[in-house]
Amino acid sequence: MWGRSTAYPEEVVVAFEELKARQSVMWANGPYQNVTETLTDLQDLTVGRLGAAPGVHWLDLACGTGAVAERAASAGAEVVGIDLSPGLIETAQERAKQLGLNIDYRVGDCENLEVGDGAFDVVSSTCGVMFAPDHEATARELARVVKPGGKLGLANWTPAGGLGDMFRVMAPFQPAPPPSSPFDWGKPDRVRELLGDAYDLEIVEEISIARSESAEAYWDLFSSSYGPTKTLAENLGERRAELRQAWVDMFNEKYAVDGGIVHTREYLLILGTRK
Repeated sequence: MWGRSTAYPEEVVVAFEELKARQSVMWANGPYQNVTETLTDLQDLTVGRLGAAPGVHWLDLACGTGAVAERAASAGAEVVGIDLSPGLIETAQERAKQLGLNIDYRVGDCENLEVGDGAFDVVSSTCGVMFAPDHEATARELARVVKPGGKLGLANWTPAGGLGDMFRVMAPFQPAPPPSSPFDWGKPDRVRELLGDAYDLEIVEEISIARSESAEAYWDLFSSSYGPTKTLAENLGERRAELRQAWVDMFNEKYAVDGGIVHTREYLLILGTRK
């Protein structure tokens, strides 16, 4: 059995589908490329460990604007990139055309992929599939689409790390908690529970660094370009200023270094070989 077999109540299934419908719009609310460019260290490490090369059939899930797909394709891999957000896929397609890269980008749901069993040598996702609400369904698909001996590479934020801090600042301003926590994918025991039956796993904690001239500038970046933050801020009305102040105070308290911000963002690098 891949992952853990769970029969969700109907109301949970409905909540999952409603969340995905919102996510498909939210993640493209703003120029996400501005944020993904703060993740180059993480992207380079993931692609390097997975060994992109000519002839490798590579699937990048929750591909965003294409950072990992571009790296793999530039090394000669035959790449399919799938994301829930039509807006992000459109941007990724435009970037591939500008870069002269042949990448097959598609809108799709990582919980229910329209690709064949064992179709890929490699599947990757950097800070992407962790946000899909049905973790068991995602894990089953991560196992199904990779051939025996194929490779898995995931980068997932840890709950206690710098991204966890950022989301904790935003949490009191959310209208309701999400139906599942994406940060469960940043817990080694949970990852083994989800993927250990299908993959031989290596799990390593790494750190991605983002730097900004100030907490205010970091707020400006995320409130203009990062879908979850931008969407939340736009819907707060008079409380937007309160969220901004909470953000600035937290980053000044925990991440101020030499007059600027050094945001240490801990993540799990999850590498697997398909059994």
